[in-house]
Amino acid sequence: MSNAGLTIFDGAALRSIDLNLPELEHGVTGAQLLEISQSKVSESLSGLSLPPHIKEAAISRVSEGDDVGFRRKEFSRQQAIEKLGVFVSAVADALTDTPVVVSILDGSTLKLILDDEDDFAMLAENLFTDMDEKDRGKLPKSQIRKALSLMGVDMGVPPLSDFPILDDIIKKHDADGAEELGQAQFAELLHPILQEISNVLHEKPITIVQNVEIFNGSRLRKVLADEKTLKCLVEKMVLEESTGKENKGRADLIKNLMIQNGKELGLPPLSSESESVALLYETIQSQLIKRDKEPSDASTEDEFMDALKDILGKFAELLESTPVYSATNL
Repeated sequence: MSNAGLTIFDGAALRSIDLNLPELEHGVTGAQLLEISQSKVSESLSGLSLPPHIKEAAISRVSEGDDVGFRRKEFSRQQAIEKLGVFVSAVADALTDTPVVVSILDGSTLKLILDDEDDFAMLAENLFTDMDEKDRGKLPKSQIRKALSLMGVDMGVPPLSDFPILDDIIKKHDADGAEELGQAQFAELLHPILQEISNVLHEKPITIVQNVEIFNGSRLRKVLADEKTLKCLVEKMVLEESTGKENKGRADLIKNLMIQNGKELGLPPLSSESESVALLYETIQSQLIKRDKEPSDASTEDEFMDALKDILGKFAELLESTPVYSATNL
């Protein structure tokens, strides 16, 4: 799934992955099978290296919790295919719950800039002006590195940590050192560097994971299906009501519970900076207030359980129809 220059891996592409393995003269060890599995998954996800938590979840499922023993064990081709299927399904399930947002840098964004003389001239001018803080009209060659960093992933330039060949490209074009350049010279040096970066990425695209978390209701649906977890949350609410100094209504208790346990429930964090999240919580709050006014003959715990299930179900429906994107430092 793609959205505004970003690609979202939500597990869908893995549901139809080819699980066939080449004919094997001998069996394959669990360690070898894990390498094959990760390679197949990565290939299907545009070269993405699996985030640690997803990789660990997949290994745990396929090894049934015995990672060391699994790696040492030898499997026949048919057994290996079955285990590969388990690994792929585990990754797909994890991505459904916690989709990964990436940018695939293939040189196309840079090509668009370079193919338009006016766009490139404006870019070079803006970069030069931003870095020329003392308004001297000159910059050392070495500032080319900073210019590329300022352009960043949004403009199609990968960070050096993910694209080590960038250092070689800079040196190849003699873009290091203290020699000072005027604006025109700076643009003249920048252009072929960007052209080569674009060419390299065209031959071998790079996938960059974005610090974005998607809340789509999947994790919330799992919580709703987990009676034990729900019961613990309800007991917590009932205890808070009975020991609280303030006489809070059911609506306030449920709202506070959702905010305090949002991560566990799979809810987006309530943030004033996110208008869509604020609107979601406002919608849910109005539902809570409406429900709070309805009479009920059930016990306090039953009331809370019914109310919680109803509200979380409505929240899940809202997230499924309109997923929320939230910046994260993870």
